[in-house]
Amino acid sequence: MYDVAIIGAGINGCSVAYEFIKEGKSVILFDQEGIAGGGSGAAGAFISPKFSKAGELKEMLHSAFVYSYDFYDKNFSHAFTKAPLTHIAKDEADDEALHVYKQKTQLSLQKIPTDLYSQLTPDAKKREYICIDGGVVDAQRVCNDMSYGAKFVKEKVDTLVFNDNFWVINETYSAKNVVLATGAYDMLVKEPYIKLRGVWGHRIKVKTTTQNPCSVHQYVSISPSNEGKLAIGATHNVHYHPEKNLKKYDIEQGRAELLEKAAKTMQLDNVEVIKDYMGLRSGSFDYMPMVGSLVFSNETLFTCKAFLYVKKPDYSKYVYYPNLYMINGSGGYGFVLAPYLAKILTENILHGKKISERISPARFFARWAKRR
Repeated sequence: MYDVAIIGAGINGCSVAYEFIKEGKSVILFDQEGIAGGGSGAAGAFISPKFSKAGELKEMLHSAFVYSYDFYDKNFSHAFTKAPLTHIAKDEADDEALHVYKQKTQLSLQKIPTDLYSQLTPDAKKREYICIDGGVVDAQRVCNDMSYGAKFVKEKVDTLVFNDNFWVINETYSAKNVVLATGAYDMLVKEPYIKLRGVWGHRIKVKTTTQNPCSVHQYVSISPSNEGKLAIGATHNVHYHPEKNLKKYDIEQGRAELLEKAAKTMQLDNVEVIKDYMGLRSGSFDYMPMVGSLVFSNETLFTCKAFLYVKKPDYSKYVYYPNLYMINGSGGYGFVLAPYLAKILTENILHGKKISERISPARFFARWAKRR
């Protein structure tokens, strides 16, 4: 019997495992592909805030950026490369958003390093930019290290049954709590109000004689140089899904698109692609993450009709699955949000600390129930 079973060993699942292990709890972690075998393994894993004028997501990502930068630096410095982060606007609307952001931010602003500026294209030099302290995480390494101390099972979870106050997984393993961290893939528990956007990510590692001192973000993300190698990546295909598309993803075309977009930002010389990383990332339809207990829709519709259609529903009145939680929908900010959200979820499960309704999965149930 484990204190928690986590289904999905991407950055979300591994971050939750780390928090539970830190609390002295027993953890079993499942993934059919392996640790960081999906979208997390394909991510550029840049630690960056959201550079926009305002909004709930911008504010949450600012808090998560400050928290996670310190988290990786203190706990996983061996897998965290600090580097200036330079974000360059794509167009006039971005110019305005960055200008407003710089006026209001409390982050310490820097100038673009001279050796990067000299390599930017003329068009990139015309755009508004922001440069701050940032970093890049070694995705595979940090996920492995976070999950150290958990029992890892490389296996697809097909059955999840609640029986006598605990969950039984694949008729073999048992746990007091279950956390679903399955990303854009099958969530196992079928609930009609939970819908996720799957966005295909592609990252390439390249050899190049160009030296880059910064994390550079414009049309794509370009990592700092490491022994003559750079990583170029993007969450750039909203139409491809490996479980839905009959035609396989065109890797050569994906490479060409990444290199073409990178060339709009900076000059890259003597480029040779040496490795591809690909995976599906998940986002919610209101762009905020989903963290917390799952509403049992059938039971709630049957027993709580009086509370469903009010202007501001009381989520505490809903019926929830016992000891079943999710963490999902981080989009392209998985490595920024995961440590921050995992801390919130763990404190909720183990210490009863309330989770903001703005990120609770119950918000989608409330909207879905009203539409019905």
